This record gives sequence, structure tokens and C-alpha cells, in this order.
Amino acid sequence: MRRCIQLARCGEAGAAPNPMVGAVIVCDGRIIGEGYHRRCGGPHAEVNAIASVRDKQMLCRSTIYVSLEPCAHFGKTPPCADLIIRSGIPRVVIGCADTFAKVNGLGIKKLQDAGCEVAVGVLEEECRELNRQFFTFHQEHRPWITLKWAQSEDGYISPLPAPQKGECFGSEEVSSLDTPPKGEQEGAVFFSSPLTQTLVHRLRARSGAILVGTRTALADNPSLTTRYWIGPNPLRLTIDRHGILPPTLHLLDGSTPTVIYTNESIPEILDDLYKRDVQSLLVEGGAKLLQSFIDEGLWDEARIETAPVRLGQGVAAPSLTEMRLQCQQNYSGHIIQTYRHKP
Repeated sequence: MRRCIQLARCGEAGAAPNPMVGAVIVCDGRIIGEGYHRRCGGPHAEVNAIASVRDKQMLCRSTIYVSLEPCAHFGKTPPCADLIIRSGIPRVVIGCADTFAKVNGLGIKKLQDAGCEVAVGVLEEECRELNRQFFTFHQEHRPWITLKWAQSEDGYISPLPAPQKGECFGSEEVSSLDTPPKGEQEGAVFFSSPLTQTLVHRLRARSGAILVGTRTALADNPSLTTRYWIGPNPLRLTIDRHGILPPTLHLLDGSTPTVIYTNESIPEILDDLYKRDVQSLLVEGGAKLLQSFIDEGLWDEARIETAPVRLGQGVAAPSLTEMRLQCQQNYSGHIIQTYRHKP
């Protein structure tokens, strides 16, 4: 099963919105076939594993290990449970059940009804973790939400901003924008190193959508693309409640699909993403937007990079609550901590 999980990760870039799945076929204590789900719309892991077996006569005395319950319905491909049955494989070991409504135990039942010996729950926690985005999407009807920011050692995410026309600060709104977005102009503070910036782009490539607020769009003029990593650009999202974002922004350059929300609340934005079949959301906004997700309890993971610099003053970083540390890594003094939400 650990080999199944290892294989499944090979489909990380192409399987979505389908889950990542790996399959291994064993006969007489020896692996005779392997496969994983390479891309959405293509053959599933079980199909590739069975196809890789040279001597198909060995299947009738083999065991197939698969990290996720085989499908039992016709989608873009035929049911994998049917293929396993036709192939004559007598034993099936499943990492975890598939809670997707069109599967949800039906694959297991079909295999059992056909006389297959079925075991479920081998390395179940690891198999569910592999497809946490997929499970969250189908169980909670919203994308998996990752909050991401970088901060100084003394807990600031940026220097104190100079108000720009068109922005709202508290109850005060300035009516127009008379200067272009700052982008990478003088005075900007960068907390990421070239390596950690590359890791951010890797994270973007694994995300279905990426969201920033109005202030971040104006002050940083971000592209929100995967320029430093191979992979698809996420759907770009921003908020413009007062219609002040200028058409010169990178977000509006037409290179990548962008959605602008005007009056939607966070739950409404998440509902819209669910309808768009977006399974994962990366929030790279400023402190106010990030804190809004935290305060509403609408987050699953937080990735925080702490740079070896001090500002002395500035915009305070968001404050996480109800979290547990998942992992911590040190990249030449840049500390990246990953937290999970623990209600």
C-alpha cells in the first residue's frame, strides 16, 4: 500500500479534479504490475496496473492493492470494479473508501457480490491524506483552503502602507486612483528567497484557484502565475467592491482566467468555487483578508514563511487559532511552517 501511495503522487500534476490513485498487483509474493492515474479523463490506476501485467494468466491468483476504492460507475472511463472482476483477480486490498456520491461503497459491494475477497482500511489515514482536497470538496461542498503568507521574524507581513487613492481604510474611502500599482517598486520588502519563491509557485501549480484582496492587487500588482514551476496557472481571483481596480493590472491582462468578486461574502465565494468544480483554494491576500478566513473558521491549512529579517513596525501578521503544527522546514534561514486547522 505504501507503494500505491508513492505511485499515486506521480499523478499530482494531471489527475485533478479526479483523486490521485495508485495500484499494485502482487502474485506469489512478487509485484507483477503497477499503475497510477496519470491524467483526468485517462485510464485509472487499476486499468494501467492490469495492462502492465505481461502474463495475464497470473491475475487469477493475484492480489490487487489500490489506495482508493475502485469506481463502480461510468464516468469518462468504465468502472474499474468491473475490470477487476473480468480480469479474475480474487483479492482486493483497498486503502480507503471513496466518499464521492457515485462510488461511496458501491465499488466495494460490487467486488464482494462478485466473490472477491476485499479488505478495506490499510494505511487508511495516509490514503485519505493523499486526497484531502478531493474528500473536503465532496464532503463539505467547498474547496480545500490553504492560507499562505510570509512574515518577518518580529511578526510583520509588510511595512506600514502609504494610503493609495481608491482604497478603503476603516470608514474612509479615497475616491480615485492617481498612481499606478507599486508592483516591485522601491521600498518593497521581500521575505522569500529564490528557493522559497519557487516553492510558492509549486504550491500555486497544485492549487485550483488563488485569491488576493483589493489592497494586495493594487499595492503588489501580482501576476499569480506559476512562472517558476512547471504546471497550470490557477484560476485568479480578486475582490473589488468599489470598482477601483485599473485595467493595467497583471490580473486583468487576459493571460489567465480571472474572476472579480464585488459583493460576495467568503461563504458565497466558496460556494461559487464549488459550482466551478474548484477543489483547492490558495489565499495569498493581505492580513485583513487572511484574518477574515481565520475568524470565520474557513481554512484547512496555513503555510507561513518566516524570513531572517526584522522590520520593527508594520502590518501585523494574521493570528491563527485552533491549529496544530504539521511540519517545519528550514531553507537557509527561511523557516516554513505548515499548520492544520483543528476545530
